[in-house]
Amino acid sequence: MSTTDDTTPGQDLTGIVGHRFIYTYANGWRYEMYVKNDHTIDYRIHSGMVGGRWVKDQQVDLVALDEGHFKISWTEPTGTSVAVNVIPAKRRLHGVIFFPQWVEQHGERTVCFQNDHLDEMAVYRDEGPTYPIYVVPEFATITLFEYVGADDETVIAVAPGELPPGWADRTN
Repeated sequence: MSTTDDTTPGQDLTGIVGHRFIYTYANGWRYEMYVKNDHTIDYRIHSGMVGGRWVKDQQVDLVALDEGHFKISWTEPTGTSVAVNVIPAKRRLHGVIFFPQWVEQHGERTVCFQNDHLDEMAVYRDEGPTYPIYVVPEFATITLFEYVGADDETVIAVAPGELPPGWADRTN
């Protein structure tokens, strides 16, 4: 439940809604996120432990922590939880991914278009094991940040492996 009071800063989300960004964590994992609207993201994972995975219409909690500083958090059907702080003007991001043990042990099971495998992800999640949680806290550099418009289903419409070579290497 969200309330607005003296502790809640203004919620101007125009600096992130409708934007696509590609970022690379310090550990080398490369991700792409599209903030489709104030409650939904699409994303692709270009490299890392679950590289090749992609998701559309992930429900998120999106807030402005301060002017130009945003936090996006969610829990996936796999049981993985994620919290990402994004500071576009500084091209900086900090993410914490909380992988259940089954994902750490069998990340390959999640490398798919998740939307077509929701029942399967729920079975894996419920079978576990969940604990201990594999926590990955990392800073990242945003290498591409662009406004592409809100609610555009074409922004992330294919798997990472279906993109042209070097597509995720673009910078601006």
